[in-house]
Amino acid sequence: MSDIETCGIICPTDWVPLALDPSDDVKRWAKNTATELCERSSAAGYKLDSSTLRKDLRGWAEDSRSRAPLYGFAFYPDGFDTALALLEVEVVRPDDTVPRFSLDWLADTFSAHDFGPPQISHPELPIGPAVRLRQNFAADGMPRSGPGVLLQTVTFGILPKGTDNAVVLQVSWSVPGIDEEIEEAADSIVRTLTVGF
Repeated sequence: MSDIETCGIICPTDWVPLALDPSDDVKRWAKNTATELCERSSAAGYKLDSSTLRKDLRGWAEDSRSRAPLYGFAFYPDGFDTALALLEVEVVRPDDTVPRFSLDWLADTFSAHDFGPPQISHPELPIGPAVRLRQNFAADGMPRSGPGVLLQTVTFGILPKGTDNAVVLQVSWSVPGIDEEIEEAADSIVRTLTVGF
């Protein structure tokens, strides 16, 4: 079996690619991207606060960098100066502790039971079989006082054909009322994944 050497994904334009490469200048990227998003929203009839947008972009990029995914995207629909969701993709390779992956292993590993068991399904994707987990978490880093934040997620664990590697795509959000839209976006975007050996 071959190692995954490249992985591709196609996201709609309102999913902004984050600056994840260690050589990227995150401040410059955030400034340039904020300008582009302000112009895009202005053309759609919305006025955004560039400073708020720039800080939000930096925060999402720095947070995503801490996990070092292969790809990270933040969801900025026109008119919003804060991201509504995060999408990350990573390649998982077998090692001595887990020499072979299965859909059951992916489901167990990426499941949380904070608010009951996840909803699990097994879609067949263009690159191979997958497990889809829809679940809710208590968000990390919550202050001890005040209400907690519910983090909602859709996670796909995929076993691409021709490799013993796995690909994990996760979309997370905490904004209420956008569940259906984000789930539909995740289900559509995951079908665009490609891998190369």
